[in-house]
Amino acid sequence: MPKVIDHDQRRREIVEVAKKLIIEGGFEAATMRSIVTAAGFANGALKHYFPSKDSIIAATFESVLQETSQRMSELDPSLGPAESLRGFVEAAIPFDEHQIASARVLLVLWEHSVANPDLARQYRDLLDSWRGELTVRIAAARGKGEAADAPVIGVLADEIIAVSIGANVTSLMHPVGKVAGRYRAYVDGLMARIGD
Repeated sequence: MPKVIDHDQRRREIVEVAKKLIIEGGFEAATMRSIVTAAGFANGALKHYFPSKDSIIAATFESVLQETSQRMSELDPSLGPAESLRGFVEAAIPFDEHQIASARVLLVLWEHSVANPDLARQYRDLLDSWRGELTVRIAAARGKGEAADAPVIGVLADEIIAVSIGANVTSLMHPVGKVAGRYRAYVDGLMARIGD
């Protein structure tokens, strides 16, 4: 009886190998050959799961973005509006080693997405989705009856997104956890401003 292969699991394994290679050596390190070798596949086997390096990179990008989205969606639904917003913001800022590793992959993939319209669209869509969710959470946390599309709410959402992206870049320039205290202070200050 032939062995049953879980193709989705194999794809996830390949993506994890690509992430690891990108973390260790940047985009150039994640060649088809290095991925095949690190994953332990025969040379032609990789094409069965991904036809090109770009398709692996797209899947890797999506995986990292989904991890962040998952952290955001796993927030306790019983949290009040302010704590829910805090958790949502903290899910996008790299506080721990895993989030910093994801930031390293994102930085490499952001650069690649500039020349890849599909990756750029994928990231733009995620940013638009995050902004929409942020505006709803900010309006609720402020508790002033403002609409989610009020200008002041949009400005705060854009600030949070910009700080999150900057934090992802900055975290890579320091030893793991070195700037986490600064990010916690930012979140504390943000929450105090939103509560005013």
